[in-house]
Amino acid sequence: MHILFPALVEFSDVGLLLLRLMVAVVFFDSGLNHLKNPVERSKSIGASPRFTMFLGTAEVAGSIGVALGVFTQLAAIGLILIMLGAIQKKIFVWKIGFWGGRSYGWHYDLMLVVMNLVIITTGGGKFVLR
Repeated sequence: MHILFPALVEFSDVGLLLLRLMVAVVFFDSGLNHLKNPVERSKSIGASPRFTMFLGTAEVAGSIGVALGVFTQLAAIGLILIMLGAIQKKIFVWKIGFWGGRSYGWHYDLMLVVMNLVIITTGGGKFVLR
């Protein structure tokens, strides 16, 4: 394997930390939106208020795990499952294309899946609490 900028490789753990923090910010904010007003939010996502609260709690918990590096891989797996549910809903229920149409597409959700796959396969780097 040829690395064009080998000096940058020493910063890969910093890059993984930044990736984890970005994923955490996205899911934490989304989870809080679910928990703030679950009845209203449940209508917009087509789910029950009870499931919306579960989803919000799972997103907040997963984001904290990913950010802090506590059960990092399990947290990332949970966040992937959430995103696969979102992708399924967008494709098969709402009939939204990859780039979108009447709403943003599932390309965004797929990026979050891949970001979490990187976290899983790397363990999140060395800056974790474990």
